[in-house]
Amino acid sequence: MYNPKSSKAPEFINHQEILDTLAYADENKTNVKLIDSIIEKARLKKGLSHREASVLLACELEDRNEEIFALANQIKQDFYGNRIVMFAPLYLSNYCINGCVYCPYHAQNKTIPRKQLSQEEIKKEVIALQDMGHKRLALETGEDPVNCPIEYVLESIKTIYGIKHENGEIRRVNVNIAATTVENYKKLRDAEIGTYILFQETYHKESYEQLHPTGPKHNYDYHTEAMDRAMTAGIDDVGIGVLFGLEMYRYEFAGLLMHAEHLESIFGVGPHTISVPRIQPASDIDPDSFDNGIDDDIFIKIVACIRISVPYTGMIMSTRESQECREKTLKVGISQISGGSKTSVGGYSEPCEADKDSAQFDVSDQRTLDEVVNWLMGLGYIPSFCTACYREGRTGDRFMSFCKSGQILNYCHPNALMTLKEYLVDYASESTSKIGEKLIAAELEKVPSEKVKALAKDHLERIQEGRRDFRF
Repeated sequence: MYNPKSSKAPEFINHQEILDTLAYADENKTNVKLIDSIIEKARLKKGLSHREASVLLACELEDRNEEIFALANQIKQDFYGNRIVMFAPLYLSNYCINGCVYCPYHAQNKTIPRKQLSQEEIKKEVIALQDMGHKRLALETGEDPVNCPIEYVLESIKTIYGIKHENGEIRRVNVNIAATTVENYKKLRDAEIGTYILFQETYHKESYEQLHPTGPKHNYDYHTEAMDRAMTAGIDDVGIGVLFGLEMYRYEFAGLLMHAEHLESIFGVGPHTISVPRIQPASDIDPDSFDNGIDDDIFIKIVACIRISVPYTGMIMSTRESQECREKTLKVGISQISGGSKTSVGGYSEPCEADKDSAQFDVSDQRTLDEVVNWLMGLGYIPSFCTACYREGRTGDRFMSFCKSGQILNYCHPNALMTLKEYLVDYASESTSKIGEKLIAAELEKVPSEKVKALAKDHLERIQEGRRDFRF
């Protein structure tokens, strides 16, 4: 039976409930009265259930779809403003004992060069990332208890936080590693990670087991229940996601929202972030061998429907996607993107042609961080390198209550401007710096509190003089 409060994966991600939801959505995809009532509920900005959201995703009425996109844009503006948080992935190791058929790290792939970074190599990678201007990283590893044990991950986190190069520092380390135990999640919490990220890949249990034929990741229940263990261990910022293209997208969409509802039911707070990757080419991997690929139009609608269903949740899009696709999805929900990314182990400090053979996936958006920052500002967005909420203890339910209270313009907005100022002074090209200074001057006037505005102006002047790391 479907039970969002259950701790058992087959009950909170219930197969029959998803099938019933999809049937309900099919029956009502042109039901004007019902669709209008769901859109009106969404306007309250308190979210939608997986079943309500599935109706909107299935909606075939062009004028109502336009309303959905417009509402997604408005909700994003109301809760996240025009800030776009910047980050980069850092691949520590591609050793893996799993048999995931969509990932080039799978154990049967004998062509991919295997590598694990030493602590000295990690230092070089981090300095290279700092020299770009990054302040926030997402650690990535394959699953291998021998070549990549939890002790190695913890040591690497300590190394990263300890590196101060010129004005550079990594202020937040998010971690994307395999499902593990409550004990190990407590260790990650004590290492002061930011968000713990784990993608489900697919919520369809039968497909999941076929896609993960060997290795510990084959255990669907253990993997799906990982966020419960992480939050039980005290990690209150978690990030979920699916890999679109593996299973029918409407099934994954419903499962993703059911997972968010489950976490909200049990822990009082849903996921901090939701990621929406699509399968991409890589060594030994051909996306065309999977039957459930989705085009850009469907993909953008998925993003919009997620945004209005979970208004307070950050949404992440990586460099898997093209510049054109990222630009479209920024308008309807995405609030975090990566820039200047490398998906190979050791790809930042000593990039070479061989790195392509060891990448987890092909990067579609290959622009530098400076080019991405310049582009975002040209579109009217504020590239933000802010990590203030994490370091001020505004995580989990505290962040959600802060977000719901509408304090973005008084806190997140000036914090974003100050971190952008740091980037402009320390790393930006001349053209990017000119655009950025004009943007900061204009955006500063939007801060509602005169006291906060005055203090932010003072901080900005001090940053120009050489001071760093101011935050509200």
